[in-house]
Amino acid sequence: MDIQSLFSVKDKVVVVTGGGSGIGLMISTGFVKNGAKVYITSRKAKVLQETAKQLTQMGPGQCIPLACDLQDFKQTQELAQKLSEQEPQGIDVLINNSGATWGEPSLESYPDKAWTKLLTLNVQRVFSLTQLLLPLLEKRASKEKPSSVINIGSIDGLKVPTLIVPAYAASKAAVHHLTRVLAANLGSKDITVNALAPGPFQSHMMKATLDSMQDVIVSRIPLKRIGSPEDMAGACIFLASRGGAYVNGVVIPVDGGSIIGNQTYTVANL
Repeated sequence: MDIQSLFSVKDKVVVVTGGGSGIGLMISTGFVKNGAKVYITSRKAKVLQETAKQLTQMGPGQCIPLACDLQDFKQTQELAQKLSEQEPQGIDVLINNSGATWGEPSLESYPDKAWTKLLTLNVQRVFSLTQLLLPLLEKRASKEKPSSVINIGSIDGLKVPTLIVPAYAASKAAVHHLTRVLAANLGSKDITVNALAPGPFQSHMMKATLDSMQDVIVSRIPLKRIGSPEDMAGACIFLASRGGAYVNGVVIPVDGGSIIGNQTYTVANL
């Protein structure tokens, strides 16, 4: 029951898609700093290599880059094969973080190709990669220490977003329900599947929005700040550790309360 045992991820083998930047980098850093061996992947090979070098130097864990464009199913299959070759004893954690967004000024201008791109990367590849890596996840799974799949959704999949991003919002809602479907089917294999729904974090995807309206966004969050790297890494480490081993099929908002921010009541209201 000691803290070190309950929340340790030391020596775990972790795969983080989109792990070279943004929220993925926050997650990867948290695991490496706590002694895990982390494989990061994205289509930007140079960024991955630089990030992996920096994180490994930071230690005490290790970070290994594997370039892959998850839009391409063949490259996704090749990624799974590389992981099988490098980790024949299996992996402990898969974090499906890679994703894209697409905004337009109006619904009328929203292009059909946005749906194809976002549903492929944000939803289909979450399923594809999980399916391909199941043999590796099963190898290290047990009743006491299940393997973990953590899908990164969004609060825009829980509420109607302010911006015109219908494909993004729909894809993230799909990720949340896919999480439940996978959890129901993989629990018997000693694999938990959960999702995190981040609110505003400082990332490439959020940069333009935060640059233009951060004060407005923060004003609507009960905790009055955007998320920090520790917030994101901490939630993932909990789900991947013994402390989160009996949590399965849930979607956890990591948003400072922003989805209920407009429902705050004062004594006068009551």
